[in-house]
Amino acid sequence: MVQEMEVKGQRYFKGGQKKGQKRPTQDASADGRTKRRRLDATSVSYFRRVSDRLNEGFTEEEEKALFVENVLSEVKGQAAVVSTDMTGSVALERLLSLASPAQVADLLAELGGETGSEFRGVSCDQCGGHVMESALRQAHRWNEESSAEEEEEEEHCGMLEAQVKRLCGVVRENMVEFLKDPYGSHVLRTLVQVLSGSLTRDAPAAQTGKKQKKPKTEVLDFEIPVSFWWELKHLCERLMENVNVCVTNTSASAALQTLLTVSHRKRPILCRKLIKGIMGYLTSLSSAPGVSPLLVFLKDPSCSHLMQTVFSFSHKAVLRDVYRSHLRTQLMPLALHPIANYTVQSLITASARFKVFLKIFDELMEGFEAILAAGHMGVVVLMVESCVHWEEKQNELLQRLLQAFHCSDPAPLQVSCLPLFLSLLAYEVYYDTETAEGDALTQPVQRRLSVCYHGSRLVQALAGFKDRSVLMNSLHGLGPADLLTLGTDRSGSHALQMLLTTASDKGRGKMLRKLEELYVKLACSSCGSRLLEAVWNSATVSQRQSIAEKLVPSESQLRSDQFARHIWAKFGLTNFIKRRADWQEVQTGESKKRKMFSDILQ
Repeated sequence: MVQEMEVKGQRYFKGGQKKGQKRPTQDASADGRTKRRRLDATSVSYFRRVSDRLNEGFTEEEEKALFVENVLSEVKGQAAVVSTDMTGSVALERLLSLASPAQVADLLAELGGETGSEFRGVSCDQCGGHVMESALRQAHRWNEESSAEEEEEEEHCGMLEAQVKRLCGVVRENMVEFLKDPYGSHVLRTLVQVLSGSLTRDAPAAQTGKKQKKPKTEVLDFEIPVSFWWELKHLCERLMENVNVCVTNTSASAALQTLLTVSHRKRPILCRKLIKGIMGYLTSLSSAPGVSPLLVFLKDPSCSHLMQTVFSFSHKAVLRDVYRSHLRTQLMPLALHPIANYTVQSLITASARFKVFLKIFDELMEGFEAILAAGHMGVVVLMVESCVHWEEKQNELLQRLLQAFHCSDPAPLQVSCLPLFLSLLAYEVYYDTETAEGDALTQPVQRRLSVCYHGSRLVQALAGFKDRSVLMNSLHGLGPADLLTLGTDRSGSHALQMLLTTASDKGRGKMLRKLEELYVKLACSSCGSRLLEAVWNSATVSQRQSIAEKLVPSESQLRSDQFARHIWAKFGLTNFIKRRADWQEVQTGESKKRKMFSDILQ
């Protein structure tokens, strides 16, 4: 069974209660809706104990089922009150992932009331919205359970399906309110994912002693009943009737982006229709004479995110039409704009393999240094990455980069390009070749290598070019200290890895000879060990043997280090010492297998 989302954290309520003033059980909110009363102290204490028990977990399925049944029996009759209470909602949200489809359907039936109209109040509540999301996420289990009593099970699955459809009807009737409400829009997004059979969820972050990394987003695809497809279709039609709201409202825009994302994965024809409808609406609006209305939306903080998504999922004809009819001669101002440059980045990425990219490239190259000066490195990096598919543009772009960093002429200056690209600093700034009076120094000042994120991405993209001689010559010019800095830096190690793994066997071997004395230090670094493993995977048998010979004399240091011990095991260095022939045979077999797969991929 797929584990569902954990508790999303504490909820806090705006406003407060004046001293001496009694708190009413119900009061009218600003928008006319009635706020639901909160749980009393005894109930709050009960649901806090429920959360504590859920934290402990269950050893037996029977015990878990009994616990869920008992708690839900306490919730029955007051589901709306529990769902909109801070403590009760946290416990209920987690409990739903353990409940059966029939139990989830019963809860939704109570939350919706006799006609389903009460779904609106719960969904647009700060706590109730989370409960609704958790309940909807259980819909992927609509046909999961198998029982000997098939008819009864089918009835249970039908109950959950029916409640989802009932919610869809309420959402359609109150589409604008759901779109604009910050909590209701999240329920709408989850509903769209459920109807498409594609749920996103956060994978648990790795438990380490350091600050936890942001969890990766996983996608759960599941089979849906036929009725869900029709509900999604009707929901799309209703949403597109209110596309004007999605363009101007941040919450509504996010809901439409979710719809585009899931339809792109599961219903590509529907996605094309949605994009056609969105672009048709945006381009139909009035604007200044001779100015495309699209230019206004590309610069808007809310709509620009929607346009990024639209560009990302657009096919060739749409991209070509957008450029010819709306963006031609306007790309430079957009690329320099603090907001619109992100939509330009999406346009570059989406068009990278189409001929329209060549037009985009030529237009942006006219103001290439201005983009660099504005610090919009995302545009520059994506241009370089896209040129990997267009060999005829690679040399032109590389020369413009060398000119922009002031290391193009005379030719010997090109050997310094790699440190400049990695740090995103011009030659005279990096080497401090100008005096206070502005006179040039004859000898550049030596300085320690510095690496920034976009500089690393720039070098990684350039490493994909057919001619890498300028970069490799510059790499060979680095000293041991700079190479160690590059190999152990979080961003720099990725750049060095790309340069080494894409090099020819001869070029890689030449570079590895320069790194020989650094192998042990690299192995004992978190980033360096990952780099060393990647190089090992792309190395020839003779190169692997050279690496192993440099590592084995430091056996005690490597086997005791938290990073290097994994290198020792993966490289099979114990066998290298004691059973060299067996080690050689294993490495030869791996090399042949890697070459075979490489030939197949080519």
